[in-house]
Amino acid sequence: MSSEAKPYRTLDARPNAESLIKPGELVDLVEVTPLTLADRRIYNQLLENAWDAIDKPVTHVIPKSMLRGSHNSNDRVGESIERLMAAIVKIEVTWNGKPAIQRVQLLGGNIESLRSDGLLEYEIPARLRKIIHNSNVFARLQREVMFALSSKYSLTLYEMVQKRGNLRWKSAEKFTLEALRGVLGVPKGKLTSWSNLKLRAIEPAVTEVNALSDYMVEIVPLKTGRSVTHVELRWWRKDGEASGKAERALSFSKVGRRAKAEGRTETVQPAGQGGAKPRPDWLNKRGPSLRMETYETARLRHPGYDIYYVEGEWRTWAEGKGEVENPDRAFLAFFRKFAEANPI
Repeated sequence: MSSEAKPYRTLDARPNAESLIKPGELVDLVEVTPLTLADRRIYNQLLENAWDAIDKPVTHVIPKSMLRGSHNSNDRVGESIERLMAAIVKIEVTWNGKPAIQRVQLLGGNIESLRSDGLLEYEIPARLRKIIHNSNVFARLQREVMFALSSKYSLTLYEMVQKRGNLRWKSAEKFTLEALRGVLGVPKGKLTSWSNLKLRAIEPAVTEVNALSDYMVEIVPLKTGRSVTHVELRWWRKDGEASGKAERALSFSKVGRRAKAEGRTETVQPAGQGGAKPRPDWLNKRGPSLRMETYETARLRHPGYDIYYVEGEWRTWAEGKGEVENPDRAFLAFFRKFAEANPI
């Protein structure tokens, strides 16, 4: 007597040293309260840390140092935890056999040690535990890629592709433009036109995911009449040569990865050759010139903008103006004026 194979549950998948697991329902959620790139990374780490008992009504404990990344301050961790507690998301579920929308909080109550080397104790909300318990679709995220991607749009697109990449019967999926904005976490009232959404969110994200992940991806606009109303997300696994390029791209510095992803190389031509003017030394040190906290501050103040595009504009503008005492402050001041002159 034969019996049907037991469906593979998300909780049966195990994280390892290189990768972590994220339930599919938490990939395609819609943020009612927008989150930052740092928030999303920290949340993925909280899920991973809780994985062995994530569907149980227990508390979980993690050292804050694991959530700080390269930052020395716990302030950003606390701010992210508060945003995650306040965040309400919409998740597509099945209720009484029919499609439904469930609204849940991402993170429950917690207690944070005030010591810099202290612990964070936290809870997964009950309704979210139930969703995770019943999940049978998941994304396996490479930890190195997750930390290499430079915007929340890139990270979200990467998670979407990782969730879908192993589907044998499917290599494309259609979204309404509004649904895509929701899944990507575009703040309400921002990037309302297709051209802005494409320029500020989609193109940079596709470029980065293609450069750093195991998949190639494209987002194709679909029109109703003259207007773009839908898009089709397409994905396919890279061949061996392309995968090797992705591995090499991950070994570059953050700025180097971006240059590689955009298919450009940067050379500084000495004065007198071809009439090119050398860039000031402080501008040539592209990696360490700005602190990571500066990028996060820029994202929080000006959501929806391509941070690194504006950085390039700033560096071009700054050529020939001499070294500044505080590049981070100068960049943020430039960004404020840029945003005022180029509203989205």
